[in-house]
Amino acid sequence: MDLPSYERIALVLQGGGALGAYQAGVYQGLYEAGIQPNHISGISIGALNTAVIAGNAPEHRVEKLRKFWETICQPNLGISMLPFLEHGLFNLNDWFKVGLSNLYGLSAIVDGQNGFYKPRFPPPLMMGNGNPAEASYYDTSALKSTLEKFCDFDRMNSKKCDMHVSVGAVNIRKGNFVYFDNECHTLRPEHFIASGALPPAFAPVEIDGDYYWDGGIVSNTPLTYVLGAKPSKDTLVFQVDLWSARGHVPQNMEQVNDRQKEIQYSSRTRMLTDYWKQVQEMRHVIGTLLESVPADKFPDDGLLARAKELADRHKYNVIQLIYRDRPYESHNKDYQFGLATMNDHWQSGLLDIRETLEQPNFLAMPDNEIGFVSHDVHRDEVYVPKAGKTK
Repeated sequence: MDLPSYERIALVLQGGGALGAYQAGVYQGLYEAGIQPNHISGISIGALNTAVIAGNAPEHRVEKLRKFWETICQPNLGISMLPFLEHGLFNLNDWFKVGLSNLYGLSAIVDGQNGFYKPRFPPPLMMGNGNPAEASYYDTSALKSTLEKFCDFDRMNSKKCDMHVSVGAVNIRKGNFVYFDNECHTLRPEHFIASGALPPAFAPVEIDGDYYWDGGIVSNTPLTYVLGAKPSKDTLVFQVDLWSARGHVPQNMEQVNDRQKEIQYSSRTRMLTDYWKQVQEMRHVIGTLLESVPADKFPDDGLLARAKELADRHKYNVIQLIYRDRPYESHNKDYQFGLATMNDHWQSGLLDIRETLEQPNFLAMPDNEIGFVSHDVHRDEVYVPKAGKTK
């Protein structure tokens, strides 16, 4: 697929547990279309998908993603159904989908997931002094081996890697959001596990003497980090969200639990795009002023240098793909780690990105006054931020 001359093509992956297979489907669609992101950033399950994508050569990424998800969608100790039987039952009707989904959710709580996590035994201390690495209901030590199996971290940290890689986490002592970035860090499995260490289920991860939790407890999307990356470049972003900010007023307690999580972990994409529209409008105005005002008219060189630093006339196109709930899903949709639901999520992401790429204007370089536009194929109308006039 021919693209405009974007210098940065970014894939931004939100957190959302088992729903993360949707992101794998989106990546498959991008690969099939010949679109290769050169910046990938994730949080939580998005960070694990980031590791698998960035830790492999382009021609192996879809295959490795498939194997990774097939691994973690098996019970930790329990016996799973034969795949053809599981898929056959799942596709009979919505009653079977609801039943199997609840079974997956129960298994994830009681048994854990193969190569991912298992219940901690003995259970964690509720009081007293203990080891921070054991302050959780589940043990994720198996995840390190799983990532090492499916990801080449030497490649990710070398010149062979064709991607700028970044994942978000929270420093527990300071309460600050941080990014582990292969342009300034040597990325290891621990960085990605830390990004997905959601308390109280998963324990904090120690990295260089500090402990880190899931980045989603502060912000569940790396969009701001990607749009603010330096140096500024003409940028196309595929933002893949797993939680929708839009929803219905709950009518029972199960729906309350579900809707609360949706609101808490949604990326508030519209709010962020509004914010970045305003930022880009300011940058654009400064750039316009610099072009029209002679340098000798500035009070001092320091102010001129600062204005040049803030100015940005680059173009930004944010394409949003937001997972839409299935009728059979409920409050446990983020931990329904079953092969059938995984394939359903994967296929949903694949279909959504194919539909998105069929829109001829979506990939176009923004031509509005401020050079910023956002698209979502599931919206009734394309969202184009409005800006004030500049001359």
